[in-house]
Amino acid sequence: MIFPLSIVSLLGLVCLGLLASPYPYLAPGAVLGLVGVAVLYRKPAWGLLGIAALVPLEGFFKDSMLTGSKLIGASLALILMLQLALRQLPSERLHSNIWRFLVWFMVLYLLSLLNTDDMGMSLGHLRELSVGLILFVITLLIGRELNLDLFLRLVTLSVSLTCALAMFSTKYQDQGRAAGLLEDPNAFAMLIAFAVPMALLLVIRSPNLLHRLFWGGCCLLLLGGMTKTESRSGLVVLFLSLMIGVWHYRAQLPRIRPRHLGFAMLGLVIVIPLAIYAMPAGYVARIQSLSILSAGAKSQDESLGRRASYIVVGSQMIRENPLLGSGPGTFPLHYATTGYAKAFSANRKIGDLYRRAHNTYLEIFSELGIPAGLLFVGMLALGLYNLIRARAAWLQRHDWHQADLMTHLAVSFLSLTLFLMFLSAPNQKYVWIMLALTSVLRIKAEEAPRREARV
Repeated sequence: MIFPLSIVSLLGLVCLGLLASPYPYLAPGAVLGLVGVAVLYRKPAWGLLGIAALVPLEGFFKDSMLTGSKLIGASLALILMLQLALRQLPSERLHSNIWRFLVWFMVLYLLSLLNTDDMGMSLGHLRELSVGLILFVITLLIGRELNLDLFLRLVTLSVSLTCALAMFSTKYQDQGRAAGLLEDPNAFAMLIAFAVPMALLLVIRSPNLLHRLFWGGCCLLLLGGMTKTESRSGLVVLFLSLMIGVWHYRAQLPRIRPRHLGFAMLGLVIVIPLAIYAMPAGYVARIQSLSILSAGAKSQDESLGRRASYIVVGSQMIRENPLLGSGPGTFPLHYATTGYAKAFSANRKIGDLYRRAHNTYLEIFSELGIPAGLLFVGMLALGLYNLIRARAAWLQRHDWHQADLMTHLAVSFLSLTLFLMFLSAPNQKYVWIMLALTSVLRIKAEEAPRREARV
């Protein structure tokens, strides 16, 4: 690709302007910006890798208006728009079967926005959602050049780093629960559940013992971080992911020899007591509360009581506005007017009264209406189906390497979709990146010639 001379000239003028201004020390930053833009222009997929790696680390810049992720995303969006205008990128890359749901979802979203109960809250919600939509389009355009192995490594390393910080420093904990660089331990658990299938694939594919030990250490950090979050939903999603992995590799079980079973039993004898000993007492109590879901238990467990109140309020909102909902982002407004908000608020602060639904599906159904909710669920289901079809296409070509990759990516994406039942995160970056990537991977798998199959 040829880097446009006009952009070079523009940035050169910016540098000269900064040198002549009262802030000449900013001129080197413009030069670095020029180098960064040039790199992104030549290798836009690197920008997407950078965004994926920075998602768990965004908390470092939570008080800053300009973060690395925003800077890369904005630069990448402008570069891709320019490349499309210059026909350096084929517009056919925007083709995706996800659009059939997403377009109608956005139509209903805008209609709900016009009929909202609070325009300010709805516009804020739209601003947050637009970040995910931009990432969706970016991934469609450059997903074909994305190095998936490097994507797995960067996500695993980034989330593992935040796990290490949360486990060994109280600064990255919320009332004793690990939150990493995020404000919500459950949101942190979502990142961990997303990264675990990727880390396990890296362990399986490690070329030597040293690499296997390194990625195995990352797996231990992820599991330790999940325990430290004390997230019950995270434990359920992680257990389901591991069971899917065991089922996928069931054909490898006959290769296990009796001596291997002996070492496995010895490892379990050592690991299980250590895990029980290291598990926080509060986490054990939270897990036990899941097995006692009587009315009395709900009243004793404040967290479960709050979640039950979200369902009651959300259901009432759906009954009142089944077609277009109450407007994007307005669930906290309705919840704050109920008695539940006061009952579950310890100090009556605004943040305690205006609570989100902690369930993306419930939030979308109640705020946007039933049709929009069904379209959103349909998008995610189609994404999972795309990965299943991609895996089947690689199996037909006897490419077990790619088929295993599709399986682990599908489990990671499934973890995100399941976690949306416990979090209000319709703008979560990994959700939209993976949603677009599922379409790209299916197209690549179905278009791959059979002569490239690995026998």
